[in-house]
Amino acid sequence: MALRHAVLAALSEGEASGYELSKNFDVSVANFWSATPQQLYRELERLEADGLLHGRVVEQQRRPNKRVFRLTDAGRAELRAFVAQPARPTAIRDDLLVKLQAADTEDLPSVRNALTSRLEQARDKLARYDRLRDALLDGRDEDTYLRDTERIGPYLTLLGGRMYEQQNISWCTTVLGLLDERMQGQHTGASNEERT
Repeated sequence: MALRHAVLAALSEGEASGYELSKNFDVSVANFWSATPQQLYRELERLEADGLLHGRVVEQQRRPNKRVFRLTDAGRAELRAFVAQPARPTAIRDDLLVKLQAADTEDLPSVRNALTSRLEQARDKLARYDRLRDALLDGRDEDTYLRDTERIGPYLTLLGGRMYEQQNISWCTTVLGLLDERMQGQHTGASNEERT
């Protein structure tokens, strides 16, 4: 998937400036696609040049003017065509897994630190997704929300993001436990060798 489709999908929510889009990406689209603000601004320019977005200047008092973008009919058609295509299977590309694969006994403390950091990040993201879920539901239960909402996609992608982070938390917790057992066993083994 190209960044262009993620931007088009984000703008299907409605008109937004580059700054607003960047913030929306951070809280709603980041559970399945990440991009820097610079990448988003460049993509907005390309999409406008391709006729998939229309930009206009909004004059503001006490602030600099801003450009806001909305989907054109061609942009909506592009997004519909993308949605109709079969999804490609995902592939894991994770530097932490490479580190685990390469780790020797003396690397275990460094790998443990990396896993602890990943666990904290996953917990933070899950908490952020939970806050977003609460905001989407707005006091309704899930069944009511899913029955009444016009666009189900944002909730379903959020559900995927939440499950992904829950899996990250489970995996990190399991691997940290295994590393701790191994490191404890090495420490016990070294103590026994010192006594003999």
